[in-house]
Amino acid sequence: MSQLPWLLPSLLLALALATLLSLRASRRAQLHSLRERALARSRGSDKARLQHPEIDLAKCIGCGGCVRACPEDGVLGLSYGQAVVLHGARCVGHGRCAEACPTGAIALTLGDLRDRTDLPALDAGLQSVSVPGLFLAGEITGFALVRTAVAHGVQVAREVARRIHTAATAPGPAGECLDLLVVGAGPAGIAACLAAKEAGLQFACLEQQPRLGGTVAGYPRRKLVMTQPMELPLHGTLRQLTWTKEQLVELWEQLAARHQLPVELGAEVRALKRHPDGTFAVETAGNRTLRARHVLMAPGRRGSPRRLGVPGEHLTKVSYGLLDAQGHAGRRVLVVGGGDSAVEAALALAEQAGTTVTLSYRKQALFRLKARNDKAVHEAVAAGRIQVLFSSEVRAVHQDRVELVVLGTDGARTVTLPNDDVFVLIGGNPPFPLLQSAGVSFDPALREEASPVATAGSGLAGALAISSVGSALLLGLLWWRDDYYALSSSAREDSVWHAWLAPSGTVGLGAGLLAALMFVANLAYLLRRSTMGGWLPASLRTWMNLHVATGLLSLLLVALHCAFLPKGTAGTDALWALAVVVGAGAVGRWLYAFVPRMQNGAQQGLEEVQARVTALAGEWDRQQGSVASRLRVEIEQLALSAPWRRNLASRLVGLLTSEWAFRRRVARWEREAVADGMTAADAARLMSLARTAHRLAVQMAHFDEIRGLLASWRWLHRWLALLMVLLTVLHVRTVLSTGAVDWTVLTALPGGTR
Repeated sequence: MSQLPWLLPSLLLALALATLLSLRASRRAQLHSLRERALARSRGSDKARLQHPEIDLAKCIGCGGCVRACPEDGVLGLSYGQAVVLHGARCVGHGRCAEACPTGAIALTLGDLRDRTDLPALDAGLQSVSVPGLFLAGEITGFALVRTAVAHGVQVAREVARRIHTAATAPGPAGECLDLLVVGAGPAGIAACLAAKEAGLQFACLEQQPRLGGTVAGYPRRKLVMTQPMELPLHGTLRQLTWTKEQLVELWEQLAARHQLPVELGAEVRALKRHPDGTFAVETAGNRTLRARHVLMAPGRRGSPRRLGVPGEHLTKVSYGLLDAQGHAGRRVLVVGGGDSAVEAALALAEQAGTTVTLSYRKQALFRLKARNDKAVHEAVAAGRIQVLFSSEVRAVHQDRVELVVLGTDGARTVTLPNDDVFVLIGGNPPFPLLQSAGVSFDPALREEASPVATAGSGLAGALAISSVGSALLLGLLWWRDDYYALSSSAREDSVWHAWLAPSGTVGLGAGLLAALMFVANLAYLLRRSTMGGWLPASLRTWMNLHVATGLLSLLLVALHCAFLPKGTAGTDALWALAVVVGAGAVGRWLYAFVPRMQNGAQQGLEEVQARVTALAGEWDRQQGSVASRLRVEIEQLALSAPWRRNLASRLVGLLTSEWAFRRRVARWEREAVADGMTAADAARLMSLARTAHRLAVQMAHFDEIRGLLASWRWLHRWLALLMVLLTVLHVRTVLSTGAVDWTVLTALPGGTR
């Protein structure tokens, strides 16, 4: 007797409860994402600096793997069941989101570089398009990750080795003309030296600082450096994910000593010139000149520290980097800057006993901070451990005080602070003049079109191809043995093929056992997705493809196991549950993504309208302080009103009455705007934008209801999968307890022979 009718009511109750709880959690998360996106736009942190994830909404299934994988909090979030970029400026290019996406919906790309004149024009091999033989790597190219810098250095050294060996250049006397000269001993430079040593090149490295490490060596003491597994030539794979500054620098120093790398510290490069014969002359500060066939510039982007240009900046109390906060305990400190370096320095100083810390920033708010720094500095300000002066600039530095000008709503005012130490952390002057004098072009028109740093297809073609082959074989079997499968259940027992094709026969039982193995492989995807499955090999995308392939194949195998004639048993119920699970999976993979994609499109359209409203309102506020700003806030609230009512009934009533109520509000807004001095034409423009915003908000509400209905596929998929497993276990237990299976049939052949 079928077990499904008895289990179905309990399953439906559990499904209804789980769906309700899930929808409530989804609404809370969605509202949080909308607020974060609004916050990012207001701070200017929604736009990426350079690297950023690009999401293909046609592929995204909203699993949230990318959000969990990103080590920089707040870069990604879920909006209407799909991934979206929230704080794009926090992205530093880890690429873990792309690795964690099971459907290949994320590619790590570069931003719009058409107007960027601070990045060199390079070809795909990191060679300057205007100076053959001159390569650039690391931060100077716009990439901030240690792993990327290491990959750059290795790539350049191996390309130089390929050119040297291909050209079969006869080596001159030792030291006469190097194969490769590396400028900068940071991550890119050290990696290039190791690869050059491995390739047997004649090379040297110049570093203007007194210690290896480049930008990393200038970090504050014990600062954590996030990286990823990377390969270092002559050393092997570094699998540690988190390093302190001291650990990385110590490792590089050990490698330089072990392999006797020719690194010259304290050697500042003053000039770089390419001769007509294609070789380079590199002049150092001590009027020493080195010749090389190829040059790798890896000096970082900081270069020399950027200065304030104010009286008193020459005093010894003024520093341009913080190495040890403990030495400033009990002192009055001013930190100038608003980036991560300045905020991290202020936080470290505020932890010291008796230290008074003031942070001066020329803009109105902190933005483009890493999530952990943003949270920590706001907590420190709220606790009174850090005082922040926004819209402020230093005017003079004295031995015992500093003078600042602070711009407020009532104009500029001068503030004098008692002071012992000043830290100026406003970035550095990149070594662009040196590169430009060497002929390196920064013309965006010469820059090759950026290709994705990490891309991937959905990978489903392989899974579908395997399933198609399985379906074809199954149809072939049906056609070949239609003399058996066309018979009734009782007539089959007299067929010569019954011992082979019956559920307990050789093929039938083998198909059932193989389907069970498929179940195990299929469920392993869930383990791989969890935090406990990191030890499993291969990427999550591979396991997703395996999940799809094994799900489809197991359905075919179970159909073969029951000889295409289901009976009223627990095994039959498992078959129907499996069919629904596969169908729900197909809905989730393809159909479910459609409505959220439309909804996210409406959300982006609404954000564009809100930006236009803000611009128009801001223009009128600057002119005569109108009511436009208040109207802007009310219009923006439309995005958070229509879709977020507490229950279905209130949402339906809201949709029916919103148009009538909105017309009254628009009429009132227009009267207030005109009464406040806004021209009739501008008031009409503002009301037109308000109507567009309302229409988009209502569309989003409709989409949200449809998405809520379609979201049930996830619970059908999960809970019926669990039911299928339970029914399969019950079926196997029943078969084993009745002894209905003769295991020797697995070795039997048609006709009764073995």
